[in-house]
Formats: sequence, structure tokens, C-alpha cells
Amino acid sequence: MRGWMGKFRSLFLFGALTLLLAGCGEENLSALKPKGYGAELLLDLMLISIAIMIFVFIIVMAIYAFVLVRYREKKGQEHTIPKQTEGNKALEVIWTVIPIILLLVLAIPTVQATFDLADKSTQGDEGVITIDVTANQYWWQFTYADQEIATSQELYIPTGERVYLNMKSSDVIHSFWLPSIAGKMDTNPGENMNTMYLEAYEEGVYWGHCAELCGPSHSLMDFRVIAVSQDEYDQWVEDMKNIDPEAAPETTTAQEGQQLFNDNCMSCHAIGGASAGVGPNLANFGNREKIAGILEPTKENLVDWIVHPDEIKPGNQMPTEIVSEEEASKIADYLLQLQHSDVGTDVPTQNEDE
Repeated sequence: MRGWMGKFRSLFLFGALTLLLAGCGEENLSALKPKGYGAELLLDLMLISIAIMIFVFIIVMAIYAFVLVRYREKKGQEHTIPKQTEGNKALEVIWTVIPIILLLVLAIPTVQATFDLADKSTQGDEGVITIDVTANQYWWQFTYADQEIATSQELYIPTGERVYLNMKSSDVIHSFWLPSIAGKMDTNPGENMNTMYLEAYEEGVYWGHCAELCGPSHSLMDFRVIAVSQDEYDQWVEDMKNIDPEAAPETTTAQEGQQLFNDNCMSCHAIGGASAGVGPNLANFGNREKIAGILEPTKENLVDWIVHPDEIKPGNQMPTEIVSEEEASKIADYLLQLQHSDVGTDVPTQNEDE
């Protein structure tokens, strides 16, 4: 009895823990609250799949219960062998036809959605936005080729418009996952280019993540998409195109930091323009909600990141201790004042408070 009770208790605790952990995660990385066309399409497919699974489960359990009750061993019939029935054509037809019907119910909308999400009929048309996405260990670069703009970690798009992404990787396989708007797509090294499109319904900040194990800092490879109105997007494009990387900061410390940045960091980074080098483009850095995609935007965190990047994101390509903490403090003063556009700064993060 004790052994049986112990097993039951362990099974109960394991089941309760499974249900508890199923509710964990980031609310702003939820596929169950779609805010874009692709995400809505994928949620519909998930609901169809769940409905089919529930239907099959109920039918199977009903048959199981019926058999247990109807054909249970009765007192006085311990050695009686029930009548054996084989080759019932009606049953064979039923359990062959029903799975086929269920597969068709799932397959038809799945195929339709697959072709719909792969549609590129408007890509290349006048006014249609196309962005080149490059995944790196462990950050994202977004290049608006037609606008000569490059950003990192933050992707700006207008609402109500299809924005096409041409996706690749500079090193290993990554996966661009934006569950609230469009699902995910792998980014591969080499010449293999994948494409997808985003179409956001509402203004807001949508968080994304790398969904392919890509190294020791895979879990820290976040990005965010800022969806704004068309007018705000046009203003953001204009602001970013008019960035002057040589503009002098207001404070003396920030000016010294600018010179230190130019001497030590410009070989990898850029401030504005279409090229970001081998490191992220840091234009508009002062408006970011996160440093390195994960840290709160404080000067202390930024100094720590500049001096000891490998301790924060193991395996990243940024060299360590190229400047002293005092020099890093001045560089931080310079970077934190880079606020070339305030578009999107008042847009709420989606799903967090819903």
C-alpha cells in the first residue's frame, strides 16, 4: 500500500508541476494573442488541431469505457471465452474513413495557409517595404536597402502594410521568431535566403527571439519590432536618413566618449547609414529599452557590457577590455545621448498588461 501511495503521490506532483510550468514564459512572446495576419492564421490552425485532438480523445475514451463495462469479467464466467468477431467490414471502413476525413480537415487549411504565408506577389512593387535581416551571434541586423538605413535589435514597421523580410545568417543557423505577428522562419548561412512577411494590425512593441539553438547565449538573442502608423514610420525614416555621425554631443564627457568610440569602436560599429560593419549599428542607441538585448538601459550596465561583454553574453564576438572602465564610462555617456528620433518611444509593449 505504501509503495502504491508513494507512486500516486509522485505522479500527482509531477502532473501538478507540468501544469504549473505550462503557464510560465514571457507574455509578450505569446502566440495565443495574435496582433498580425500571420499570427492569426497560425492560431486558427492550432485551434483546428486542438479541436480534432479533443474529438479523437473523447471518442477513444468513450469506446474504452464502453469496452471496460460491457466486456468485463463477470462472476461465474471466469473461464468463459467471449465470442470472437473478426473482419467486420463496417468497423474497418469507419476507422479508415474517419482518420482520412480528419486529416483532410487539417490538411486543406494548412496547405492554404502555407501558400498564403509564402506569397510574394507584391514584393518589389512601388512603396512596398523590403528589409534584409541578418542574424549574428547573438544579435540581429535590419537593413532597409532602399532607404540606406541599418538598425540592430530594433525593427520599425508601419501598421496595416506588408513588410517583406529577406533573411540569412552570418554564422550558424538561427531562427527569427515573432509569435505575436508572424510566427518564425529559419535564417541559414551561405546563399540560401529565406523570406517571410510581417503585417501588424496594431501599433505597439512586439518582442521576438531566436528559436534555434545557436550557441551558449542563444537564450539571450532577443529583438523587438516597433509597429507605428504610416506617418510616424515615414518620419522615422526621414530622421534616420538625416543622422550626422559626426555631430558633437553637448557635454564635454560625451565629446570625449565620442572620440574614444571613434578610435576604438568604429572599426566594427556604425552610427547611422546602411552599413553596420561586423557589429551592430548604434544609431538611436539612447532610445533602446535594452542594452545588448537583455540589460536595463542604465549607464552602469552599459559600462559593464563594454568592458566585460563575454561575461554577459558568452560566446559573442565583441572583444573584451579594449578600453578601461573610465574610458567605457565616457563612451557610455556618448552612446546614451544618441537619440536621433523619438518615433515609437511612447508606443506600449503589447501583451504585457492584457
